[in-house]
Amino acid sequence: MLIIGRLYYRQYISTGRAVAATKPLKRYNFPIDMLEPLKYNMIIMNRLDANQRAKIIAALVEGNSLRATARMCDVAFNTVLKLSPQIGQACLEYQDKAFRNLRCKRIQCDEIWSFCYAKEKNIPSDKAGQFGFGDVWTWVAIDADTKLVPSFMVGNRGAKAAKVFMDDLASRLADRVQLTTDGHRAYLQAVESAFGSEIDYAMLVKIYGNESGYDTKYSPPECIDCQTVAITGTPDPAHISTSFVERQNLTMRMNMRRFTRLTNAFSKKVDNHLAAIALHYMHYNFCRIHKTLRITPAMAAGVTDRVWDISDIAALLDSK
Repeated sequence: MLIIGRLYYRQYISTGRAVAATKPLKRYNFPIDMLEPLKYNMIIMNRLDANQRAKIIAALVEGNSLRATARMCDVAFNTVLKLSPQIGQACLEYQDKAFRNLRCKRIQCDEIWSFCYAKEKNIPSDKAGQFGFGDVWTWVAIDADTKLVPSFMVGNRGAKAAKVFMDDLASRLADRVQLTTDGHRAYLQAVESAFGSEIDYAMLVKIYGNESGYDTKYSPPECIDCQTVAITGTPDPAHISTSFVERQNLTMRMNMRRFTRLTNAFSKKVDNHLAAIALHYMHYNFCRIHKTLRITPAMAAGVTDRVWDISDIAALLDSK
């Protein structure tokens, strides 16, 4: 295989100043194999060592922004910006393979709001309606017993996204489960399509009061009532709850800078947004010891037999 390289030259005058030329000097044909040593050397020269990657990852999973991480680890901002999607993709692939045939019994699901590029009201007209610009929702499922998060998805809040999320969740479970969601109507068809009748499904519908004259911009209205609605099967009323998944939403906002409100740390690209979430859940599932369980969620679910270290996450890049 041959590629054609075109070289442009600069003509130097006696003063040492360079004048760029627009005409090609010569045309060369050379084998592409000659580029392999150059490509290898370039990758090795620009690659972080394991300790540096571990330091950057440790800073990111504790809720620091990209620029703060760059300052703390004494690296360039672009270095952190490039590492984040790479390690996020590695975490996404690992969890996709590891979370199969899970013996979960009780699952809770919810969605958490964020935005990319700009808030929905500030999106330019040429980008309006495109996914990744404006409102972005993260769908999360959590095992109420082991606190494992077996499935998460970034998308909009529509019926199609709900179906994809539920199909993914169903593919990871080995047994019949009891499922609880909020009153979002998109779940109804999605759960039926993914599980059929092989599930005990209930909705927890919260009713909020309308407090006139009260500033509700950054806080929701008061919840005045909760109604449980059995949809499919025979769900146990004692376990119809979304408390654990709603607490997980708080964990996301506390440990991912992209989710904090009233800052400019929001995601600019949805791909980087997904990578940050994948890294967060890799650390949450495998590294972070749950205070109640005294072990990590992955250990409680039987996915692993040890507590992972940050260096283990960093090593996922080497295994790709």
